[in-house]
Amino acid sequence: VQLQASGGGLVQAGGSLRLSCAASGRTFSSYGMGWFRQAPGKEREFVAAISRSGGSTYYADSVKGRFTISRDNARNTVYLQMNSLKPEDTAVYYCAADLQFSGTYYYTDSEYDYWGQGTQVTVSS
Repeated sequence: VQLQASGGGLVQAGGSLRLSCAASGRTFSSYGMGWFRQAPGKEREFVAAISRSGGSTYYADSVKGRFTISRDNARNTVYLQMNSLKPEDTAVYYCAADLQFSGTYYYTDSEYDYWGQGTQVTVSS
């Protein structure tokens, strides 16, 4: 499967952005999906994940209540709605697909099989 992330940009603190990740290739609904991010000089970290049907979602504590992950299996797309953005949310955001998604290790990047190219999110103070 190929993943194409988009929607990043420059926004002021308190603002919102919606990231999209379009998938092509194998059946999109076969994959659990995740969003990760990597800030300069830091390791990549988990942001959010969603099960194949969209019925279960998972969030890092740092984004809980501000970010919402969703998916549209008919459009082969997963979204990350980011509200109340903070300067510390600045990072390159990556979407990823996991064929073996179980809801157990969703926060571990090594569980994911395919990765998109990343989209830059910059939040100014």
